[in-house]
Amino acid sequence: MKDRKKEHVEIVRSKDVSHSYNYWDDFILLHNALPEINMDEIDMGTKLFGKQLNMPLIIAGMTGGFEEAIKINEELAKVAEKYGIGMGVGSQRAGLKDRSVEESYSVIKKYKIPLKIANIGAPQLLEWEDAAEKANEAIKMINADVLAIHLNFLQEVIQPEGERNAKGCIKKIAEVSASITKPTIVKETGAGISIETAEKLLDTDIVGIDVGGAGGTSFAAVEAYRAAMRGDKIQEELGKIFWDWGIPTPYCIMELAELCNDAGLTLIATGGIRHGLDVAKAIALGAHAAAAAAAFLNSESVEEKMEVFARSLKAAMFLTGCKNIEELREAEIWTL
Repeated sequence: MKDRKKEHVEIVRSKDVSHSYNYWDDFILLHNALPEINMDEIDMGTKLFGKQLNMPLIIAGMTGGFEEAIKINEELAKVAEKYGIGMGVGSQRAGLKDRSVEESYSVIKKYKIPLKIANIGAPQLLEWEDAAEKANEAIKMINADVLAIHLNFLQEVIQPEGERNAKGCIKKIAEVSASITKPTIVKETGAGISIETAEKLLDTDIVGIDVGGAGGTSFAAVEAYRAAMRGDKIQEELGKIFWDWGIPTPYCIMELAELCNDAGLTLIATGGIRHGLDVAKAIALGAHAAAAAAAFLNSESVEEKMEVFARSLKAAMFLTGCKNIEELREAEIWTL
């Protein structure tokens, strides 16, 4: 598993694994030529899961489970603390199984991150008889405020060693979300969540949905490269066929916004978020926050990239005449 986690990071950093199209380019915010506000007075702060953030942004869970991930997650944690935003970690299955790699996740406990998100996979819930206990261990490992249960069945289909049993996931999500010590969200990892899927989750105790839609990193592409490394031509070809599979992130947000609002669920836009302008578009479409992964993992300087996120979000708010995030939620956005 250590090799697999390491390979994922190396592939994302060295290969083109993005979807063929970024769907945030289908939308524009309406320009306000007379914004009548002072840019210096714009407030980007927001509350998410009861935690105050300096802007509606999360560093999405990316990695963990091997030695080099300690440095990656520590660098991300430093920036999350400095900018006062949320941060998740990669799937903690490896840390729960092998305590020798626990530090690759727990390193973030050293930093005052206002919102920390633990991460376990739905396929693993089916394997564990003590799923709720394991979930609580994952939470404790990083002193998390929220647990994310990730859905990654597209990746599992392409992954040579993938786990392809999805029977009983909803029941397990319901069991875990009803019995653990912290709130639970469900997140996709690049293929999106439809309204039909979201409606099935309404009968559980989850408090949020991260749509994790198409438009950013394609894990079908990542696994295609891994299959090629192993000489598995069939799985490599499958990865290429399903490279662009998924529901585009902004369309997921548009479809789920009203449902989540009525149900009191927090809605997060992950997938293809490149900068603060994309964050602003996500908020205007109905998300409560956005999350990005590859934008930071592939950056020469995480802090510089975060500064670009902050400045471009503030610029988008200024150019639409929005003094705060609540006003940005009402900003007019057009589909091209």
